[in-house]
Amino acid sequence: MQPWLRRVRGAIGMGVAWGAAWSVVGGVPRWMFGFNTDAPFPLIFGVLGFVAGVTFAAILMVAERRRGFDRMSLPRFAAWGAVGGLLLSALFTRAASLEMGDVLMIAPTFVLASALCASGSLALARRAPMHELPRGRGTDVDVRQPR
Repeated sequence: MQPWLRRVRGAIGMGVAWGAAWSVVGGVPRWMFGFNTDAPFPLIFGVLGFVAGVTFAAILMVAERRRGFDRMSLPRFAAWGAVGGLLLSALFTRAASLEMGDVLMIAPTFVLASALCASGSLALARRAPMHELPRGRGTDVDVRQPR
């Protein structure tokens, strides 16, 4: 598989994972407080989480291109997540034409949520078992000639 295609697949996977996490969090207000809105919170939060995850993956691809997950620190990963959350909040408040009071409420929320999701993503990536892919053409296999 081509490297850019793997990166796109990874960014979409990150977006789906973050979208699922944000969707669960979006269900909390309805479950705890009984909010009923026209657009369901889990759906709205899920879409925002997907966009936040893809944005974070793009920032990570550009900023940390040469580093692997094993060489990155948790605070650095969380910082890149916070940058992605700040970028998402700027885009969201601009698109929704919100006032300054709304911006001051939304921006820290997106920054914190993105930093937490980034930290969780790195923690999960470090816990996952590492699988080596075959290098191809049998270079790693001990081939013996029949006698």
